[in-house]
Amino acid sequence: MFDLPLAPRYLFPPLVLMFFCTLLMIPSIREILVFNRELIDQGQLWRIWTSQYVHTNWMHWLLNVVGIVFIWVLHAEYRTPKVYALHLLILGLWTGIGIWLFCPDIRIYTGLSGLLHGVIVWGAVKDIKVGERTGILLFLGIAGKLVWEQYAGPSEDVGQLISSRVAIESHLIGAVGGLVLAIPLLWQKK
Repeated sequence: MFDLPLAPRYLFPPLVLMFFCTLLMIPSIREILVFNRELIDQGQLWRIWTSQYVHTNWMHWLLNVVGIVFIWVLHAEYRTPKVYALHLLILGLWTGIGIWLFCPDIRIYTGLSGLLHGVIVWGAVKDIKVGERTGILLFLGIAGKLVWEQYAGPSEDVGQLISSRVAIESHLIGAVGGLVLAIPLLWQKK
């Protein structure tokens, strides 16, 4: 069976993230946080970062919560709460800035999935570094998923579920961010 990371220091960070994202589903809060290119261009720069934590609907939220739980099961023990928070902040900003700079066709954006791709890539690199055999499989699986998305385009079925086009660009940007965050791991001793 699984040896789940149930210590409070492992449970607390993902639970806080889920609670935070749930709180941001309140429509009046959500509307001032969404990535809206026109409003960002008018000076509402916070939307670049805050948009990473809001969702289009409850199904979108649920899909990201499943991602949070998946990452918690695989890699909770790799991060202290402080490092977890730092990764979320950095990858949220990285993904938002990447969308703003490199994806001019994205006018409206919400979601945690780009950031989560960065978190899972960092975890896969950490797995490889500590000798977990599944790390390379996870890394190759994420890389394959990203290549497939760039080739095939966004899933229309998932787009219908979340009432929005799946921003596959954010997945790629977030994954690159996770790879950049993982560079210091390469110099750490096992």
